[in-house]
Amino acid sequence: MRYLHTMVRVRDIDESLDFYCNKMGMTEVRRRESEAGRFTLIFLAASEDVGSGKEVSAPLLELTYNWDPEDYSGGRNFGHLAYEVDNIYEFCASLQVKGVTINRPPRDGYMAFVRSPDNISIELLQKGEALEVAEPWASMPNVGEW
Repeated sequence: MRYLHTMVRVRDIDESLDFYCNKMGMTEVRRRESEAGRFTLIFLAASEDVGSGKEVSAPLLELTYNWDPEDYSGGRNFGHLAYEVDNIYEFCASLQVKGVTINRPPRDGYMAFVRSPDNISIELLQKGEALEVAEPWASMPNVGEW
């Protein structure tokens, strides 16, 4: 058995690709459109997987866009996606500059949470050991739900 992907439904392809690709640093590796099924599937790979050539074999994030409008709620019931980053402070700072709210700051130098435009919780984890606790993160409060 091999883990293949996680699927999340999205309401707006452009908004979602801006978040996942431009802000989170993921790369679109394939797309499938079904006129009969009235949906678009977009598969994204994490930057480290693309850089190492594993974008075909690594687990992917599948964005599912249904052409007929639907309102998706309960994203929090899904749980969360988790990604490992090289430097959690630098990654969170880059997200802030791009307008992303850090819902649970990396106060411990190890873990943070943000949300996608569709309210999917995304956990960010420091690769390896936790970084030394540092400001402004150490005293930054939680914002909203994560």
